[in-house]
Amino acid sequence: MTDLWPAEPEAGDLDQAFYRSLGGGRYESSSATAGPWSAKAQHAGPPSALLGRAMEGHEAREGFRVARVTVELPRPVPVGELHVQVRTIRSGGRTELVEGELTSGGDTVMLARAWRIAAGPADTPRLRPEAEPPPLPGPQAPHTMAGAHLDGYIAAMEWRFEPGAGFDTPGPGTAWARQRIPLVAGEPDTPLTRALTLADSSWAVGFELDHFRQLVINTDITLALHREPVGEWFCIRASTAASPAGSGLALGQLDDTAGDCGRILQTLLVADR
Repeated sequence: MTDLWPAEPEAGDLDQAFYRSLGGGRYESSSATAGPWSAKAQHAGPPSALLGRAMEGHEAREGFRVARVTVELPRPVPVGELHVQVRTIRSGGRTELVEGELTSGGDTVMLARAWRIAAGPADTPRLRPEAEPPPLPGPQAPHTMAGAHLDGYIAAMEWRFEPGAGFDTPGPGTAWARQRIPLVAGEPDTPLTRALTLADSSWAVGFELDHFRQLVINTDITLALHREPVGEWFCIRASTAASPAGSGLALGQLDDTAGDCGRILQTLLVADR
């Protein structure tokens, strides 16, 4: 793989972004990346977006867009220095497959592949069988999650659930959310990185399996976008399917303020503690 070489580090308070670029494909993680289960392990949203940003910008071509990203989670991503590498697997006239790897201390902590495809023609029909998302609720007090570390990723995002609902409300669930801070200090976010920063939260928006009685954790994240998202706010409507002697499957519909833009799929490991 070849290294991604971003801009030189920007000055500023690291706590005001998920990451700070150190140059040479290296990034310093802030405490805002910490997930709900440990202050030392990152929520998968920010590092997914960091990989998505790298793949989106790698040898970018005019008229191409990222249509699907699948992220694999072989081990927890530590809150620390990370190294991003990307390469092109295949490049054709209308499609490209790009691969990214995130390492920490020499260990692979996240892998991803993205399909970049040529934008469709303007006369492509608009197909949308799903109902419109609920309106964006007004400002709400910070949401909590039982037994969770709240001072990292959860606090770095603004959450707006339906009235009377929250993370501890049994699913299916619906929530609007947006970032309070940028992904990388001093650098603009993109529609793809905003969507990826949130995507790993899909099954948590609609907790339906008892993650206190059993170990429930996702092994991957797939984000498929049929158009470029717009704006900062996203709505996730999440539900879970599961079977005895099987596993769980969380499906989220992703909307922005203009309506339906994609889907989120997560495989869930379900095991005895």
